[in-house]
Amino acid sequence: MSSKSAATSESLLDELQTTLAHGTVARRVETLRRVTDLFINGAVDYSDQQIGLFDDVFQCLIVHIETSAKALLAKRLAPINTAPPLTIRALAFDDLIEVAAPVLSQSERLDDEALIEAARDKSQAHLMAISTRRVLSGAVTDVLVMRGNDAVIQSTVNNPGAEFSENGFTRLVDRAEGHDDLATCIGMRPTIPRHLYLKLLAKASATVRERLEAAHPQRAEEVPTAVQEATRRARSAPSAITKETAIAHALVKSLYEDGRLDEHQVAAFAEAGKFDEANAAIAALASVPVSIAENMMVETRAEGVMILCKVSAMSWSTVRSIINMRDALSGLEPSDPAACKATYERLRPSTAQQVLRFHRMQQTATPAPAA
Repeated sequence: MSSKSAATSESLLDELQTTLAHGTVARRVETLRRVTDLFINGAVDYSDQQIGLFDDVFQCLIVHIETSAKALLAKRLAPINTAPPLTIRALAFDDLIEVAAPVLSQSERLDDEALIEAARDKSQAHLMAISTRRVLSGAVTDVLVMRGNDAVIQSTVNNPGAEFSENGFTRLVDRAEGHDDLATCIGMRPTIPRHLYLKLLAKASATVRERLEAAHPQRAEEVPTAVQEATRRARSAPSAITKETAIAHALVKSLYEDGRLDEHQVAAFAEAGKFDEANAAIAALASVPVSIAENMMVETRAEGVMILCKVSAMSWSTVRSIINMRDALSGLEPSDPAACKATYERLRPSTAQQVLRFHRMQQTATPAPAA
């Protein structure tokens, strides 16, 4: 530190001692400004011990000062990665959003634990500030999606730096029903799990399906266009297949070609909650395209699953695992296991084959022109 800087620091420390003991609010604010200037000018060179000293000073000075002074401090410290951590936390948890927002939206000093605590306890305005951060982990967005109002949810989904857990995506798909803009934004997220993408499309309006299709115009010619087939069309759109889904399909194809794909493997996929793998495996064993199996798997009722399994001569224990996985992933009311078992045992393989032929015909049929 230069002699000039040292002299400045010494005079400032003397002033600080006087201010804290006898100073007016106005004098506190002026001292706060000078301490902030001193910190910002040397922030990159300070040791942890020196930053700790500034932390103590800031916390003493911000007691009993006006909101505008605290808000200015928050704006000045928020972009600095080495800002005093306890001061940053105090500003982030301030009830007044004009103080908290700059820090909640920018400061790298706030870890996930602090952000989650703020998201659980503070106002919707605080949640909105958090939703705009450059990077958001799935643990943080879980809380934003759970507690946030429509504006917070939309802001979080629009944030390209936000990650979402499977639970987060499940909540989002449920929240998106009846909200076209939100549904479109969720459908555009490249990491949305396949089964939740299908659930989103099953509930989506024609407007949403058209928007998602328009996002991939180079593939539009591969998809039938009849309005009555809109849900099926969107479900089978190539754009809906994520990298993870493609990897899962490739794994199942390899198992099938090596003769290692059987009912036990299907049950293992289902019990692990691996929708893409289970779906592709069922399709392979039933000798139907994956898209047909998907459509039958995501139907509201469980009959589609039972038809596929009966054609593949699977035991009830495997069928039950698949139905349990489907119910858990879709958020549907759990199926009645006794009723499903009775239906499955009554179902003839010949009947299942007939229904499956109908599904094949329905998917390959050319839609009639609209009247």
